[in-house]
Amino acid sequence: MRMRTKGSIPKARSYNGDVNVSNLGEFGLIDKLARIAGKDHADLVIGIGDDAAVWRAGPQFLLATTDTLVEGVHFTAGADRWADAGWKVLAVNVSDIAAMGGRPLFALVTLAVPPRTQTNALERLYVGLVECARQYGVAIGGGDTVRAGEFSVTVALIGEAQQAGGEPLLLRRDAARAGDRIAVTGTLGDSAAGLRRLNEGAVDSNRLISAHLRPRPPLAAGAEAVGAGLRCSIDVSDGLLQDIGHICTSSALGAHLKASTIPLSDELRQAFPEEALTLACNGGEDYQLVLIGPEEQIKQLQTRVSERLTVIGEIVAGEPRVSLLDDEGREIAMPVRGWDHLRPTA
Repeated sequence: MRMRTKGSIPKARSYNGDVNVSNLGEFGLIDKLARIAGKDHADLVIGIGDDAAVWRAGPQFLLATTDTLVEGVHFTAGADRWADAGWKVLAVNVSDIAAMGGRPLFALVTLAVPPRTQTNALERLYVGLVECARQYGVAIGGGDTVRAGEFSVTVALIGEAQQAGGEPLLLRRDAARAGDRIAVTGTLGDSAAGLRRLNEGAVDSNRLISAHLRPRPPLAAGAEAVGAGLRCSIDVSDGLLQDIGHICTSSALGAHLKASTIPLSDELRQAFPEEALTLACNGGEDYQLVLIGPEEQIKQLQTRVSERLTVIGEIVAGEPRVSLLDDEGREIAMPVRGWDHLRPTA
């Protein structure tokens, strides 16, 4: 999840020549911590580095993911926003399960609560959380409540993977192959546009604002993708170019995207005609799925899912980077500027 509304990262102290986390960046920090954590248990099928961890539990393969929303960082609290925060903190976890091709089961909720917090706010938070849980078939199984200087809510979501022959059927970041087609569900850039509208003071909700406050990850599309034989996916959380870049890094391959095929909503084009493509490529928080596989499997999937599914590019051999191309095959200069929690703020 991304830090977008307000707040800043305080300057950290450096020890023994070490670097501040803001210099290392979110993903550099994750890599460093992953090397310490290791993967030294036979039942840990997938550890740090994908959308969810995968654990062999007897005959099942369980999926586990977690995300946190911090007041004043991920959302601005108000009487009409607590329920939205409750919905979103669960929905972004559902998106991780969808990106693995799994089914969510139950969630644990941790509240870090300043004593000044009004109980009505927490009740509204839970109303939104339960609404999302019912939408996606998730049980709220418990959690923890602690005192804190600032409010935050953390959800840990457990799911299960589909199986065949006793082995898990998973969508992974490292399973792309040269020649695979790249497809994406829904439309992109709506959430970033909705956030911009909110920051401009918009009061009335519309499709763009709803996309930001109450994302609806296409859970069924992830499950159908596994059934169609696909094995590679990621959700669009930090920005399309950056997220596909994770696929490229994990699979040691490149990606060519055709700019004119990236799906944009009419509302986005009308609201930000000059910036629509940039918002779609780098805005993030759309929680749509990037699905990657052979052309025939992608075509088959298009007939099986109710969501819009658009082919936007191809996996290619070569340097693990994403190239955005025009209709003549020329590269468009667009910096990859997706979200990084630890990037210094301006």
